[in-house]
Amino acid sequence: MLVANILALSLLTALHATSGICKLLSLPRSRALQLHEKRDVIPLGFTLAGPASPETTLKLRIALVQNNVDGLLNALNDVSTPDGADYGKHLSKTEVEQYVSPKADSLTAVNSWLSANDLNATKLSPAGDWLAIELPVSKANDLFNADFSLFTHESSGVQAIRTMAYSIPASLKGHLNLVYPTTSFPDPSASGSTFVPLKYIKRVESDSSSIPSPLPCGNGTTPACLQALYGIPTTPAVNPSNQLAVTGHFGNIAHYDFLQQFLIDYRPDMNSSTNFTVVSVDDGSNDQSAPSVTEGDLDIQYTVGLATNVPVTYIAVGMNYTDGGLDGYLDMINYLLAQDSPPQVLTTSYGFSESSISQALTNNLCNAYAQLGARGTSILFASGDSGAGCTANSTAFAPTFPSNCPYVTSVGATQGFSPEVAASFSSGGFSNYYSTPSYQKAAVAEYVAQLSGAGTDTRFNVSGRGFPDVSAKGDDFRVWVGSPFASYGTSASSPTFASIIALLNDRLASAGRPPLGFLNPFLYTKGVAALTDIVAGNNTNCNNQGFEATPGWDPVTGLGTPDFAKLLAVVGL
Repeated sequence: MLVANILALSLLTALHATSGICKLLSLPRSRALQLHEKRDVIPLGFTLAGPASPETTLKLRIALVQNNVDGLLNALNDVSTPDGADYGKHLSKTEVEQYVSPKADSLTAVNSWLSANDLNATKLSPAGDWLAIELPVSKANDLFNADFSLFTHESSGVQAIRTMAYSIPASLKGHLNLVYPTTSFPDPSASGSTFVPLKYIKRVESDSSSIPSPLPCGNGTTPACLQALYGIPTTPAVNPSNQLAVTGHFGNIAHYDFLQQFLIDYRPDMNSSTNFTVVSVDDGSNDQSAPSVTEGDLDIQYTVGLATNVPVTYIAVGMNYTDGGLDGYLDMINYLLAQDSPPQVLTTSYGFSESSISQALTNNLCNAYAQLGARGTSILFASGDSGAGCTANSTAFAPTFPSNCPYVTSVGATQGFSPEVAASFSSGGFSNYYSTPSYQKAAVAEYVAQLSGAGTDTRFNVSGRGFPDVSAKGDDFRVWVGSPFASYGTSASSPTFASIIALLNDRLASAGRPPLGFLNPFLYTKGVAALTDIVAGNNTNCNNQGFEATPGWDPVTGLGTPDFAKLLAVVGL
Protein backbone atom coordinates (compact mmCIF):
# COMPACT_ATOMS: atom_id res chain seq x y z
CA MET A 1 0.00 0.00 0.00
CA LEU A 2 2.86 2.39 0.80
CA VAL A 3 4.43 1.72 -2.61
CA ALA A 4 1.08 2.34 -4.31
CA ASN A 5 0.66 5.65 -2.50
CA ILE A 6 4.17 6.75 -3.52
CA LEU A 7 3.48 5.84 -7.14
CA ALA A 8 0.20 7.74 -7.08
CA LEU A 9 1.89 10.80 -5.61
CA SER A 10 4.64 10.64 -8.26
CA LEU A 11 2.06 10.40 -11.00
CA LEU A 12 0.18 13.43 -9.65
CA THR A 13 3.40 15.44 -9.47
CA ALA A 14 4.32 14.54 -13.04
CA LEU A 15 0.88 15.54 -14.28
CA HIS A 16 1.17 18.88 -12.49
CA ALA A 17 4.39 19.63 -14.38
CA THR A 18 2.87 19.14 -17.83
CA SER A 19 0.10 20.67 -19.86
CA GLY A 20 -2.16 17.95 -18.43
CA ILE A 21 -2.47 20.15 -15.37
CA CYS A 22 -5.67 21.56 -16.80
CA LYS A 23 -7.37 18.16 -16.55
CA LEU A 24 -6.64 18.05 -12.85
CA LEU A 25 -7.73 21.61 -12.33
CA SER A 26 -11.00 21.02 -14.10
CA LEU A 27 -12.13 18.65 -11.32
CA PRO A 28 -14.22 20.72 -8.89
CA ARG A 29 -13.45 20.45 -5.19
CA SER A 30 -17.02 21.35 -4.31
CA ARG A 31 -20.36 20.74 -5.95
CA ALA A 32 -21.18 24.39 -5.20
CA LEU A 33 -18.53 25.48 -7.70
CA GLN A 34 -18.75 25.25 -11.48
CA LEU A 35 -15.87 25.42 -13.92
CA HIS A 36 -15.89 28.89 -15.47
CA GLU A 37 -12.77 29.19 -17.66
CA LYS A 38 -9.93 26.85 -18.51
CA ARG A 39 -6.94 26.67 -20.82
CA ASP A 40 -6.19 23.31 -22.36
CA VAL A 41 -2.43 23.72 -22.78
CA ILE A 42 0.25 25.99 -21.41
CA PRO A 43 0.93 28.72 -24.00
CA LEU A 44 3.85 28.22 -26.33
CA GLY A 45 7.17 29.23 -24.77
CA PHE A 46 5.96 29.07 -21.16
CA THR A 47 6.88 26.39 -18.67
CA LEU A 48 5.46 25.62 -15.26
CA ALA A 49 7.98 26.67 -12.62
CA GLY A 50 5.93 25.38 -9.69
CA PRO A 51 3.14 26.41 -7.34
CA ALA A 52 2.93 30.09 -6.41
CA SER A 53 3.79 30.95 -2.83
CA PRO A 54 0.60 30.72 -0.72
CA GLU A 55 1.38 34.09 0.90
CA THR A 56 1.78 36.01 -2.38
CA THR A 57 -0.89 38.68 -2.75
CA LEU A 58 -2.89 38.51 -5.95
CA LYS A 59 -4.52 41.60 -7.41
CA LEU A 60 -7.54 40.21 -9.20
CA ARG A 61 -10.16 41.96 -11.29
CA ILE A 62 -13.74 40.80 -11.49
CA ALA A 63 -15.95 41.63 -14.46
CA LEU A 64 -19.68 41.55 -13.85
CA VAL A 65 -22.17 40.62 -16.55
CA GLN A 66 -23.33 43.72 -18.41
CA ASN A 67 -27.07 44.12 -18.68
CA ASN A 68 -27.57 44.78 -22.42
CA VAL A 69 -24.49 44.32 -24.60
CA ASP A 70 -26.60 43.54 -27.66
CA GLY A 71 -28.39 46.85 -27.23
CA LEU A 72 -25.03 48.66 -27.07
CA LEU A 73 -23.77 47.01 -30.25
CA ASN A 74 -27.00 47.79 -32.08
CA ALA A 75 -26.71 51.42 -30.99
CA LEU A 76 -23.09 51.52 -32.17
CA ASN A 77 -24.14 50.23 -35.57
CA ASP A 78 -26.98 52.77 -35.81
CA VAL A 79 -24.80 55.82 -35.07
CA SER A 80 -21.95 54.58 -37.30
CA THR A 81 -23.75 53.52 -40.50
CA PRO A 82 -23.87 56.21 -43.21
CA ASP A 83 -27.33 57.13 -44.53
CA GLY A 84 -28.93 55.65 -41.42
CA ALA A 85 -31.45 57.76 -39.53
CA ASP A 86 -29.21 57.91 -36.44
CA TYR A 87 -25.84 58.32 -38.17
CA GLY A 88 -23.64 60.67 -36.15
CA LYS A 89 -26.06 60.82 -33.20
CA HIS A 90 -23.48 59.55 -30.76
CA LEU A 91 -24.47 58.40 -27.31
CA SER A 92 -23.78 60.23 -24.07
CA LYS A 93 -21.78 58.78 -21.20
CA THR A 94 -25.01 58.12 -19.30
CA GLU A 95 -26.66 56.42 -22.26
CA VAL A 96 -23.72 54.07 -22.76
CA GLU A 97 -23.58 53.19 -19.07
CA GLN A 98 -27.26 52.26 -19.12
CA TYR A 99 -26.37 49.45 -21.54
CA VAL A 100 -23.40 48.07 -19.63
CA SER A 101 -24.15 48.66 -15.94
CA PRO A 102 -24.74 45.34 -14.15
CA LYS A 103 -28.28 44.55 -13.12
CA ALA A 104 -29.20 45.07 -9.48
CA ASP A 105 -29.43 41.34 -8.78
CA SER A 106 -25.92 40.83 -10.22
CA LEU A 107 -24.51 43.52 -7.94
CA THR A 108 -26.29 41.98 -4.96
CA ALA A 109 -25.13 38.44 -5.74
CA VAL A 110 -21.47 39.35 -6.30
CA ASN A 111 -21.22 41.77 -3.39
CA SER A 112 -22.84 39.28 -1.03
CA TRP A 113 -20.38 36.59 -2.11
CA LEU A 114 -17.43 38.92 -1.61
CA SER A 115 -18.69 40.01 1.81
CA ALA A 116 -19.22 36.42 2.89
CA ASN A 117 -15.55 35.79 2.08
CA ASP A 118 -14.32 38.94 3.88
CA LEU A 119 -13.22 40.62 0.66
CA ASN A 120 -13.50 44.33 -0.02
CA ALA A 121 -13.95 45.36 -3.65
CA THR A 122 -12.89 48.58 -5.35
CA LYS A 123 -14.89 49.91 -8.29
CA LEU A 124 -12.69 50.19 -11.41
CA SER A 125 -15.04 51.28 -14.18
CA PRO A 126 -17.56 54.14 -14.39
CA ALA A 127 -20.42 51.71 -15.06
CA GLY A 128 -19.45 49.50 -12.11
CA ASP A 129 -18.92 46.42 -14.26
CA TRP A 130 -15.29 45.98 -13.13
CA LEU A 131 -14.23 45.44 -9.52
CA ALA A 132 -10.80 44.85 -7.94
CA ILE A 133 -9.95 42.62 -4.99
CA GLU A 134 -6.73 41.56 -3.27
CA LEU A 135 -6.19 38.22 -1.58
CA PRO A 136 -3.38 35.71 -0.96
CA VAL A 137 -2.77 32.84 -3.35
CA SER A 138 -3.93 30.31 -0.77
CA LYS A 139 -7.32 31.97 -0.43
CA ALA A 140 -7.68 32.44 -4.19
CA ASN A 141 -7.02 28.73 -4.74
CA ASP A 142 -9.77 27.81 -2.29
CA LEU A 143 -12.22 30.46 -3.44
CA PHE A 144 -11.93 29.63 -7.16
CA ASN A 145 -11.02 25.93 -7.01
CA ALA A 146 -7.84 27.04 -8.76
CA ASP A 147 -4.15 26.22 -8.76
CA PHE A 148 -2.33 29.52 -9.14
CA SER A 149 1.19 28.68 -10.23
CA LEU A 150 4.32 30.45 -11.39
CA PHE A 151 4.96 30.23 -15.13
CA THR A 152 8.15 31.35 -16.86
CA HIS A 153 8.62 32.29 -20.47
CA GLU A 154 11.90 30.63 -21.36
CA SER A 155 13.31 33.04 -23.96
CA SER A 156 12.31 36.35 -22.34
CA GLY A 157 12.37 35.44 -18.66
CA VAL A 158 8.91 36.95 -18.15
CA GLN A 159 7.22 35.38 -15.13
CA ALA A 160 3.53 35.37 -14.31
CA ILE A 161 1.25 33.80 -11.74
CA ARG A 162 -1.66 32.19 -13.55
CA THR A 163 -4.03 29.25 -13.24
CA MET A 164 -5.01 26.90 -16.01
CA ALA A 165 -8.62 26.82 -14.81
CA TYR A 166 -10.89 28.33 -12.21
CA SER A 167 -14.44 27.90 -10.97
CA ILE A 168 -17.08 30.16 -9.47
CA PRO A 169 -20.14 29.45 -7.33
CA ALA A 170 -23.07 28.17 -9.34
CA SER A 171 -25.15 30.99 -7.87
CA LEU A 172 -22.94 33.54 -9.65
CA LYS A 173 -23.49 32.14 -13.13
CA GLY A 174 -25.09 34.90 -15.18
CA HIS A 175 -23.80 37.53 -12.76
CA LEU A 176 -20.00 37.18 -12.77
CA ASN A 177 -18.45 37.36 -16.23
CA LEU A 178 -14.78 36.59 -15.58
CA VAL A 179 -11.87 36.87 -13.18
CA TYR A 180 -8.56 38.32 -14.41
CA PRO A 181 -5.67 37.52 -14.57
CA THR A 182 -6.36 33.84 -14.45
CA THR A 183 -6.13 31.94 -17.75
CA SER A 184 -4.92 34.87 -19.90
CA PHE A 185 -1.14 34.82 -20.19
CA PRO A 186 1.15 37.78 -20.91
CA ASP A 187 2.54 38.19 -24.40
CA PRO A 188 6.32 37.66 -24.10
CA SER A 189 7.07 40.58 -26.43
CA ALA A 190 5.58 42.86 -23.79
CA SER A 191 8.96 42.87 -22.09
CA GLY A 192 10.46 44.91 -24.91
CA SER A 193 9.86 48.47 -26.03
CA THR A 194 7.06 47.33 -28.32
CA PHE A 195 4.38 44.69 -27.96
CA VAL A 196 3.36 43.07 -31.18
CA PRO A 197 5.47 43.54 -33.14
CA LEU A 198 9.14 43.86 -32.40
CA LYS A 199 9.88 46.83 -34.61
CA TYR A 200 13.05 46.96 -36.71
CA ILE A 201 14.82 50.26 -36.07
CA LYS A 202 18.01 51.39 -37.73
CA ARG A 203 20.05 54.52 -37.29
CA VAL A 204 20.45 56.82 -40.26
CA GLU A 205 22.96 59.54 -40.95
CA SER A 206 21.88 63.10 -40.26
CA ASP A 207 19.78 64.53 -43.08
CA SER A 208 22.12 67.52 -43.25
CA SER A 209 24.89 65.27 -44.57
CA SER A 210 22.80 63.64 -47.27
CA ILE A 211 22.16 64.83 -50.79
CA PRO A 212 18.60 66.21 -51.04
CA SER A 213 16.26 64.35 -53.35
CA PRO A 214 13.71 66.16 -55.50
CA LEU A 215 11.15 63.47 -54.65
CA PRO A 216 9.01 64.10 -51.54
CA CYS A 217 9.86 60.69 -50.09
CA GLY A 218 13.38 60.45 -51.50
CA ASN A 219 15.00 61.14 -48.15
CA GLY A 220 12.80 58.86 -46.08
CA THR A 221 9.27 59.15 -44.73
CA THR A 222 8.76 62.61 -43.28
CA PRO A 223 5.67 64.80 -42.79
CA ALA A 224 6.33 66.33 -46.24
CA CYS A 225 6.40 62.85 -47.77
CA LEU A 226 3.09 61.87 -46.17
CA GLN A 227 1.48 65.21 -47.05
CA ALA A 228 2.43 64.67 -50.69
CA LEU A 229 1.31 61.03 -50.79
CA TYR A 230 -2.06 61.49 -49.10
CA GLY A 231 -2.85 65.15 -49.73
CA ILE A 232 -2.70 65.98 -46.02
CA PRO A 233 -3.20 69.74 -45.62
CA THR A 234 -0.82 71.99 -43.71
CA THR A 235 -3.71 74.32 -42.85
CA PRO A 236 -3.95 74.51 -39.04
CA ALA A 237 -6.97 73.03 -37.28
CA VAL A 238 -9.18 75.60 -35.53
CA ASN A 239 -11.41 73.68 -33.11
CA PRO A 240 -9.80 73.19 -29.67
CA SER A 241 -12.51 70.73 -28.61
CA ASN A 242 -11.40 68.33 -31.35
CA GLN A 243 -8.91 66.05 -29.58
CA LEU A 244 -6.47 63.32 -30.65
CA ALA A 245 -5.09 60.91 -28.04
CA VAL A 246 -2.00 58.68 -28.21
CA THR A 247 -1.47 55.83 -25.77
CA GLY A 248 1.95 55.06 -24.36
CA HIS A 249 2.59 51.72 -22.66
CA PHE A 250 5.52 50.01 -20.95
CA GLY A 251 7.57 53.04 -20.08
CA ASN A 252 7.61 54.61 -23.54
CA ILE A 253 8.39 58.31 -23.22
CA ALA A 254 7.53 61.22 -25.49
CA HIS A 255 10.22 63.89 -25.18
CA TYR A 256 9.37 67.58 -25.51
CA ASP A 257 12.80 68.62 -26.79
CA PHE A 258 12.86 65.81 -29.35
CA LEU A 259 9.50 66.99 -30.69
CA GLN A 260 10.78 70.54 -30.92
CA GLN A 261 13.81 69.49 -32.95
CA PHE A 262 11.60 67.27 -35.13
CA LEU A 263 9.36 70.23 -35.94
CA ILE A 264 12.35 72.45 -36.70
CA ASP A 265 13.73 69.85 -39.13
CA TYR A 266 10.56 68.46 -40.71
CA ARG A 267 7.76 71.01 -40.14
CA PRO A 268 9.51 74.37 -40.39
CA ASP A 269 6.17 76.00 -41.24
CA MET A 270 4.85 75.11 -37.75
CA ASN A 271 5.63 76.83 -34.49
CA SER A 272 8.42 74.65 -33.06
CA SER A 273 7.09 75.23 -29.53
CA THR A 274 3.89 73.35 -30.39
CA ASN A 275 3.46 70.75 -27.67
CA PHE A 276 1.19 68.05 -26.32
CA THR A 277 -0.62 67.34 -23.05
CA VAL A 278 0.19 64.38 -20.80
CA VAL A 279 -2.23 62.48 -18.58
CA SER A 280 -1.29 59.60 -16.32
CA VAL A 281 -3.00 56.23 -15.91
CA ASP A 282 -1.72 53.68 -13.37
CA ASP A 283 0.87 56.20 -12.14
CA GLY A 284 2.35 56.50 -15.61
CA SER A 285 5.15 59.00 -16.03
CA ASN A 286 6.49 60.94 -18.97
CA ASP A 287 9.88 61.35 -17.30
CA GLN A 288 11.95 63.52 -19.61
CA SER A 289 15.19 62.15 -18.18
CA ALA A 290 14.33 58.62 -19.31
CA PRO A 291 16.06 57.36 -22.45
CA SER A 292 14.03 57.10 -25.62
CA VAL A 293 12.81 53.72 -26.78
CA THR A 294 11.37 55.35 -29.91
CA GLU A 295 7.69 54.36 -29.80
CA GLY A 296 6.41 57.28 -27.72
CA ASP A 297 8.49 59.79 -29.67
CA LEU A 298 7.43 58.30 -33.02
CA ASP A 299 3.72 58.46 -32.14
CA ILE A 300 3.85 62.01 -30.82
CA GLN A 301 6.04 63.41 -33.59
CA TYR A 302 3.76 62.03 -36.32
CA THR A 303 0.51 63.16 -34.67
CA VAL A 304 1.61 66.64 -33.62
CA GLY A 305 3.59 66.95 -36.86
CA LEU A 306 0.77 65.88 -39.19
CA ALA A 307 -2.48 66.91 -37.48
CA THR A 308 -1.46 70.57 -37.51
CA ASN A 309 -2.74 72.35 -34.37
CA VAL A 310 -5.08 69.52 -33.36
CA PRO A 311 -4.69 69.24 -29.55
CA VAL A 312 -2.82 65.99 -28.84
CA THR A 313 -2.82 64.15 -25.51
CA TYR A 314 -0.28 61.50 -24.57
CA ILE A 315 -1.78 58.92 -22.20
CA ALA A 316 1.18 57.60 -20.20
CA VAL A 317 0.13 54.20 -18.84
CA GLY A 318 2.22 53.11 -15.86
CA MET A 319 3.81 49.78 -15.14
CA ASN A 320 2.06 48.88 -11.89
CA TYR A 321 1.73 45.39 -13.28
CA THR A 322 4.98 44.18 -14.73
CA ASP A 323 4.30 40.71 -16.08
CA GLY A 324 3.05 41.96 -19.44
CA GLY A 325 -0.64 41.54 -18.79
CA LEU A 326 -3.58 43.60 -19.97
CA ASP A 327 -4.08 45.66 -16.81
CA GLY A 328 -2.89 48.82 -18.52
CA TYR A 329 -5.30 48.25 -21.41
CA LEU A 330 -8.22 47.82 -19.01
CA ASP A 331 -7.34 50.87 -16.97
CA MET A 332 -6.69 53.05 -20.02
CA ILE A 333 -10.06 52.34 -21.62
CA ASN A 334 -11.89 52.73 -18.30
CA TYR A 335 -10.11 56.06 -17.81
CA LEU A 336 -11.42 57.30 -21.16
CA LEU A 337 -14.92 55.95 -20.54
CA ALA A 338 -15.02 57.94 -17.30
CA GLN A 339 -14.39 61.21 -19.16
CA ASP A 340 -17.36 63.44 -19.96
CA SER A 341 -15.67 64.43 -23.23
CA PRO A 342 -13.30 61.70 -24.43
CA PRO A 343 -11.00 62.37 -27.41
CA GLN A 344 -12.57 62.01 -30.84
CA VAL A 345 -9.60 59.96 -32.11
CA LEU A 346 -7.45 57.41 -30.26
CA THR A 347 -4.39 55.69 -31.73
CA THR A 348 -2.47 52.81 -30.16
CA SER A 349 0.68 51.15 -31.49
CA TYR A 350 0.73 48.11 -29.22
CA GLY A 351 -1.05 44.76 -29.30
CA PHE A 352 -1.08 41.12 -28.26
CA SER A 353 -1.34 37.72 -29.85
CA GLU A 354 -5.02 36.81 -29.92
CA SER A 355 -4.41 33.32 -28.52
CA SER A 356 -2.66 34.64 -25.40
CA ILE A 357 -5.91 36.13 -24.13
CA SER A 358 -9.04 34.27 -23.10
CA GLN A 359 -12.03 34.90 -25.31
CA ALA A 360 -14.04 36.14 -22.33
CA LEU A 361 -11.46 38.82 -21.57
CA THR A 362 -11.14 39.69 -25.26
CA ASN A 363 -14.93 40.15 -25.45
CA ASN A 364 -14.93 42.40 -22.42
CA LEU A 365 -12.22 44.68 -23.78
CA CYS A 366 -13.71 44.68 -27.27
CA ASN A 367 -17.08 45.72 -25.85
CA ALA A 368 -15.32 48.54 -23.99
CA TYR A 369 -14.02 49.80 -27.34
CA ALA A 370 -17.59 49.59 -28.63
CA GLN A 371 -18.70 51.81 -25.73
CA LEU A 372 -16.16 54.47 -26.63
CA GLY A 373 -17.00 54.17 -30.33
CA ALA A 374 -20.69 54.69 -29.59
CA ARG A 375 -19.73 57.96 -27.90
CA GLY A 376 -18.06 59.21 -31.08
CA THR A 377 -14.42 58.14 -30.78
CA SER A 378 -12.53 56.67 -33.74
CA ILE A 379 -10.28 53.94 -32.27
CA LEU A 380 -7.30 52.91 -34.39
CA PHE A 381 -4.77 50.17 -33.65
CA ALA A 382 -1.61 49.18 -35.47
CA SER A 383 -2.19 45.71 -36.91
CA GLY A 384 1.29 44.46 -35.91
CA ASP A 385 4.58 43.73 -37.64
CA SER A 386 4.56 39.94 -37.70
CA GLY A 387 3.05 39.40 -41.14
CA ALA A 388 0.54 36.59 -41.15
CA GLY A 389 1.99 35.51 -37.81
CA CYS A 390 3.96 32.31 -37.41
CA THR A 391 3.22 29.66 -34.84
CA ALA A 392 5.92 27.24 -33.76
CA ASN A 393 5.17 24.62 -36.37
CA SER A 394 3.78 27.09 -38.95
CA THR A 395 0.58 25.07 -39.29
CA ALA A 396 -1.59 28.06 -38.40
CA PHE A 397 -1.30 31.82 -38.62
CA ALA A 398 -1.53 34.01 -35.51
CA PRO A 399 -4.02 36.92 -35.54
CA THR A 400 -3.46 39.88 -33.22
CA PHE A 401 -5.52 41.69 -30.61
CA PRO A 402 -7.04 44.33 -30.59
CA SER A 403 -7.04 44.29 -34.42
CA ASN A 404 -9.26 41.21 -34.22
CA CYS A 405 -11.98 43.30 -32.51
CA PRO A 406 -14.79 44.24 -34.92
CA TYR A 407 -15.27 47.63 -33.22
CA VAL A 408 -11.83 49.13 -33.86
CA THR A 409 -10.08 50.20 -37.06
CA SER A 410 -6.96 48.16 -37.72
CA VAL A 411 -4.18 49.88 -39.68
CA GLY A 412 -1.69 47.90 -41.76
CA ALA A 413 1.44 49.16 -43.50
CA THR A 414 2.70 49.92 -46.99
CA GLN A 415 6.22 50.65 -48.15
CA GLY A 416 7.82 52.60 -50.99
CA PHE A 417 6.11 55.18 -53.16
CA SER A 418 5.15 55.59 -56.81
CA PRO A 419 3.52 53.17 -56.24
CA GLU A 420 3.17 52.00 -52.66
CA VAL A 421 3.14 48.25 -52.10
CA ALA A 422 2.26 46.12 -49.12
CA ALA A 423 4.91 46.04 -46.41
CA SER A 424 6.10 42.49 -45.86
CA PHE A 425 5.84 42.91 -42.09
CA SER A 426 2.24 44.20 -42.13
CA SER A 427 0.19 41.91 -39.88
CA GLY A 428 -3.13 40.75 -41.20
CA GLY A 429 -5.40 37.77 -41.31
CA PHE A 430 -8.59 36.45 -39.78
CA SER A 431 -9.70 36.23 -36.17
CA ASN A 432 -10.38 32.87 -34.56
CA TYR A 433 -12.63 34.55 -31.97
CA TYR A 434 -14.89 36.81 -34.03
CA SER A 435 -16.90 36.08 -37.14
CA THR A 436 -16.82 38.41 -40.15
CA PRO A 437 -18.81 41.54 -39.20
CA SER A 438 -21.65 42.59 -41.47
CA TYR A 439 -19.92 45.76 -42.66
CA GLN A 440 -17.05 43.81 -44.27
CA LYS A 441 -18.74 40.59 -45.37
CA ALA A 442 -18.91 41.52 -49.05
CA ALA A 443 -15.31 42.76 -49.17
CA VAL A 444 -13.92 39.73 -47.35
CA ALA A 445 -16.00 37.30 -49.42
CA GLU A 446 -14.58 38.80 -52.61
CA TYR A 447 -11.03 38.22 -51.35
CA VAL A 448 -11.71 34.71 -50.06
CA ALA A 449 -13.21 33.73 -53.41
CA GLN A 450 -9.75 34.23 -54.95
CA LEU A 451 -8.05 31.83 -52.55
CA SER A 452 -7.34 28.30 -53.61
CA GLY A 453 -8.70 25.81 -51.09
CA ALA A 454 -9.80 28.56 -48.69
CA GLY A 455 -12.57 26.45 -47.24
CA THR A 456 -10.22 23.67 -46.18
CA ASP A 457 -7.06 25.67 -45.35
CA THR A 458 -6.39 25.12 -41.65
CA ARG A 459 -3.87 27.94 -41.38
CA PHE A 460 -6.56 30.60 -41.01
CA ASN A 461 -10.28 31.07 -40.40
CA VAL A 462 -11.87 32.57 -43.52
CA SER A 463 -15.15 33.10 -41.66
CA GLY A 464 -13.40 35.31 -39.08
CA ARG A 465 -13.16 39.08 -38.74
CA GLY A 466 -10.60 40.17 -41.33
CA PHE A 467 -7.92 42.74 -40.61
CA PRO A 468 -6.42 45.26 -41.24
CA ASP A 469 -9.18 47.60 -42.42
CA VAL A 470 -6.92 50.24 -43.98
CA SER A 471 -3.23 50.99 -44.30
CA ALA A 472 -0.68 53.78 -44.55
CA LYS A 473 3.03 54.07 -45.15
CA GLY A 474 5.08 52.29 -42.51
CA ASP A 475 8.68 52.32 -43.72
CA ASP A 476 11.70 54.54 -43.15
CA PHE A 477 9.98 57.03 -40.81
CA ARG A 478 12.44 59.68 -39.68
CA VAL A 479 12.18 60.07 -35.92
CA TRP A 480 14.22 62.43 -33.75
CA VAL A 481 15.44 60.69 -30.59
CA GLY A 482 18.55 62.74 -29.90
CA SER A 483 19.67 62.04 -33.44
CA PRO A 484 17.67 61.02 -36.49
CA PHE A 485 16.56 57.40 -36.66
CA ALA A 486 14.59 55.47 -39.25
CA SER A 487 11.70 53.43 -37.89
CA TYR A 488 9.65 50.73 -39.58
CA GLY A 489 6.28 49.35 -38.52
CA THR A 490 2.52 49.59 -38.49
CA SER A 491 3.08 51.58 -35.30
CA ALA A 492 4.00 54.44 -37.66
CA SER A 493 1.01 53.79 -39.92
CA SER A 494 -1.63 54.07 -37.19
CA PRO A 495 -0.74 57.59 -35.95
CA THR A 496 -0.53 58.69 -39.59
CA PHE A 497 -4.06 57.53 -40.38
CA ALA A 498 -5.32 58.84 -37.03
CA SER A 499 -3.95 62.30 -37.83
CA ILE A 500 -5.91 62.35 -41.08
CA ILE A 501 -9.12 61.43 -39.25
CA ALA A 502 -8.46 64.17 -36.68
CA LEU A 503 -8.09 66.76 -39.46
CA LEU A 504 -11.32 65.56 -41.06
CA ASN A 505 -13.07 65.90 -37.71
CA ASP A 506 -11.83 69.48 -37.46
CA ARG A 507 -13.45 70.30 -40.81
CA LEU A 508 -16.65 68.55 -39.70
CA ALA A 509 -16.70 70.51 -36.44
CA SER A 510 -16.35 73.78 -38.36
CA ALA A 511 -19.38 72.74 -40.40
CA GLY A 512 -21.36 72.06 -37.23
CA ARG A 513 -21.31 68.30 -37.75
CA PRO A 514 -20.37 65.44 -35.40
CA PRO A 515 -17.05 63.56 -35.59
CA LEU A 516 -16.73 60.41 -37.66
CA GLY A 517 -16.74 58.10 -34.64
CA PHE A 518 -16.46 54.35 -35.29
CA LEU A 519 -15.04 54.31 -38.81
CA ASN A 520 -15.54 50.84 -40.25
CA PRO A 521 -19.16 50.98 -41.48
CA PHE A 522 -18.22 54.24 -43.25
CA LEU A 523 -14.94 52.92 -44.66
CA TYR A 524 -16.46 49.79 -46.18
CA THR A 525 -19.28 51.77 -47.87
CA LYS A 526 -18.78 55.42 -48.82
CA GLY A 527 -15.20 55.63 -47.62
CA VAL A 528 -13.77 52.98 -49.93
CA ALA A 529 -14.05 55.40 -52.86
CA ALA A 530 -11.61 57.72 -51.05
CA LEU A 531 -8.95 55.06 -50.49
CA THR A 532 -6.16 54.04 -52.85
CA ASP A 533 -6.21 50.29 -53.38
CA ILE A 534 -2.84 48.57 -52.87
CA VAL A 535 -2.52 45.67 -55.28
CA ALA A 536 1.08 44.47 -54.94
CA GLY A 537 3.20 43.02 -52.16
CA ASN A 538 2.49 40.45 -49.46
CA ASN A 539 3.09 39.50 -45.85
CA THR A 540 4.43 36.03 -46.62
CA ASN A 541 7.23 36.23 -44.07
CA CYS A 542 6.08 33.09 -42.25
CA ASN A 543 8.22 30.48 -44.01
CA ASN A 544 7.01 31.87 -47.34
CA GLN A 545 3.41 31.64 -46.20
CA GLY A 546 1.00 34.52 -45.83
CA PHE A 547 -1.36 36.71 -47.83
CA GLU A 548 -1.06 38.68 -51.07
CA ALA A 549 -2.24 42.23 -51.65
CA THR A 550 -4.90 42.09 -54.36
CA PRO A 551 -7.52 44.39 -55.90
CA GLY A 552 -10.13 45.14 -53.25
CA TRP A 553 -9.78 44.38 -49.55
CA ASP A 554 -6.95 42.06 -48.52
CA PRO A 555 -5.52 40.94 -45.15
CA VAL A 556 -2.28 42.86 -45.70
CA THR A 557 -3.32 46.43 -46.55
CA GLY A 558 -7.08 46.32 -45.98
CA LEU A 559 -9.07 48.63 -48.23
CA GLY A 560 -6.01 50.78 -48.99
CA THR A 561 -4.42 54.11 -48.13
CA PRO A 562 -6.15 57.48 -47.57
CA ASP A 563 -6.69 60.38 -49.96
CA PHE A 564 -7.61 63.46 -47.90
CA ALA A 565 -9.34 65.40 -50.68
CA LYS A 566 -11.48 62.40 -51.61
CA LEU A 567 -12.32 61.76 -47.96
CA LEU A 568 -13.47 65.35 -47.63
CA ALA A 569 -15.69 64.83 -50.66
CA VAL A 570 -17.31 61.61 -49.45
CA VAL A 571 -18.14 63.17 -46.06
CA GLY A 572 -19.79 66.01 -47.95
CA LEU A 573 -17.33 68.85 -47.38
